[in-house]
Amino acid sequence: MITAKRILCTLSLTAAAFTGSTLSAEARSTSAVATDSAVFVERVDALNGRRLEPAMMLTRGDRVVTVVTWRRMRGTGGFVLTNPLPARLAYQRSASDMQEVSVDGGRSWGRLEAMRVDGRQATPEDVTHVRWRIPASYAALGQGRIAYAGVVR
Repeated sequence: MITAKRILCTLSLTAAAFTGSTLSAEARSTSAVATDSAVFVERVDALNGRRLEPAMMLTRGDRVVTVVTWRRMRGTGGFVLTNPLPARLAYQRSASDMQEVSVDGGRSWGRLEAMRVDGRQATPEDVTHVRWRIPASYAALGQGRIAYAGVVR
């Protein structure tokens, strides 16, 4: 059993440290994006159906949804949000088509179906990082949310 606070702390710290690897040095120095993360656990029962609850304690097999909220503080153009996954969380899917995943600690990126690990097709359990390229048209909105799901290992 692990606390959701431990996962949330990891996500908050890593989401806030977005990478500007696709931005020029000038764009990185003038852009500022604030992020926040919230972790919810999915509960299913006959009476209430499927619902999300703020996660307090997580146990193996719990399905969690992480919501990353971003807010553009200054700057123009697009940016990239990168989120290393905690070791205890196995990636499942993202609510956004803009996501890319890494299965090698953030060294290479792509769609999950195109990634390989030791010569085999990568699986969601292989994902170590998730990132989203926020295009200038979305960034111009000033704020947004991205959600992704995982399972506690």
